[in-house]
Amino acid sequence: MTGAAPTARATERPARRAVALALGLDIVLVIAFAAVGRASHDSDVWTGLGQTAWPFLAGLAAGWLVTRAWRAPAAPVRTGLGVWAVTVAGGMLLRAASGQGTAIAFIVVAAVTLLVALVGWRVIAPVVRRARRR
Repeated sequence: MTGAAPTARATERPARRAVALALGLDIVLVIAFAAVGRASHDSDVWTGLGQTAWPFLAGLAAGWLVTRAWRAPAAPVRTGLGVWAVTVAGGMLLRAASGQGTAIAFIVVAAVTLLVALVGWRVIAPVVRRARRR
């Protein structure tokens, strides 16, 4: 049986720094989503931020585990879409289980906002990287 040897690119692991940066950015974006949502409803942002953010942060953690995001943390499709889907679905399920609102309008806004945030930076990052190399 002959098979092509894996390329160096296929076998290389992302640096721990890149993984930590990607995870940190995802966490910051989810917290920012919760903070902006609270502020847009004239709520005290700081007092209830933890209550609003925790379901989505738990969903984010599950998304990282399900997609094994540490293997390709900046991949928009392989990682970003999976992390986004699990974050939204998990966040909404946890919100419902904890008695928080899950109105259809909120689900749509959360899904679109988190899509732009969690996949968007992964689409933009390689463009910025290429531009910096030039």
